[in-house]
Amino acid sequence: MLVYGKNVAREILNSNLKIQEIYLLETFNNQELLNLIKRQNITPQTKKQSEMSLMTTEPHQGIIIKIDDYKFLDFETIKKDESANFVVVLDHIEDPRNFGAIIRTCECAGVDYIIIPNKGNSEITPAVVKTSSGALANVKIVKVSNLRNTLTNLKKLGYWVIGTDADGKNYKEIDYDGKTALVIGSEGFGLKHIVRETCDIIASIPIKGKVNSLNASVAAGIIIYEVATWR
Repeated sequence: MLVYGKNVAREILNSNLKIQEIYLLETFNNQELLNLIKRQNITPQTKKQSEMSLMTTEPHQGIIIKIDDYKFLDFETIKKDESANFVVVLDHIEDPRNFGAIIRTCECAGVDYIIIPNKGNSEITPAVVKTSSGALANVKIVKVSNLRNTLTNLKKLGYWVIGTDADGKNYKEIDYDGKTALVIGSEGFGLKHIVRETCDIIASIPIKGKVNSLNASVAAGIIIYEVATWR
């Protein structure tokens, strides 16, 4: 997978992700990143602007890095992690930029794991990596086949499962002490009925304006940080 941009490159170069190739615009002169590249013992390939443009149509800021595809974890990883107490579950987030923004928020807020379904959710794409500003290098994402069963299993591990939707309890009035699994619904349809039924409680963000809903990644950020303050 190709990823691009200076912020993404900085995170990738400072992570343990395996780098296959590094491509630099012939006029690239960011000394910080050049020093990080030198530390990797990888000789970058120099490209002309026209050649870089053939590799991606997105703004690359003079640096493109080829990395291995992201390796997802399985649910057993969470079961064995006794220190984990905060997971975020995504119920079919389809927009790569929303997915990337949520990944970035989760990394900043210290979320232990992100759980996604193996079908219907955005995959890890260059756009996701770009929007996450490279945070993908520092998060643990678990892929599961059935969200309802996963939520049930989280309950068995002691997690309180909190869904997010427009018609629940004010999120400020909820106790987030203890192990918490926060479920974020899709952009267009919110929580699936079967997922909502499995939640212990539904949290809502009060809306005071005329627009009746928030962007999924914005809503996720607000409640994720509320939960994080209890950690």
